[in-house]
Amino acid sequence: MEIKKLYECTVIINGGLEDDAIAATMDEVRNVIAKNGGDIENVLEVGRRTMAYPIGKQTIGSYAHIEFRGEPSGLAAIETAFRYNENILRFLIVHLSTPLLEMRKRVEKYSVVIGSPEDQSEEDQQEESVAAKK
Repeated sequence: MEIKKLYECTVIINGGLEDDAIAATMDEVRNVIAKNGGDIENVLEVGRRTMAYPIGKQTIGSYAHIEFRGEPSGLAAIETAFRYNENILRFLIVHLSTPLLEMRKRVEKYSVVIGSPEDQSEEDQQEESVAAKK
């Protein structure tokens, strides 16, 4: 038995599909990962986005990021299943090594959420406080 490693998979599903079909495709993605020895830790469904360039005449894709632990020997079967799924336009599986995880922690530590008080300039904050007083 191999040691399970941490992976991140980004999937772009055809955005022209109905919401039910996108949800069904996401269920298939989860099932393929689980069937091939993967333990899903985190799923972030970003939703529909306009792509930078068309893929297979599609300009809108539904994006999802999945973090899972799996054996390296199971990746080939996962990739093959994704390639044969017509609803998946693109996918990328990346091994999250220790340096990558450390870099991610540093970025999260210093990142600012858009719309948070840290994101606003002093002028915006002053305008909001003046508006609140009125």
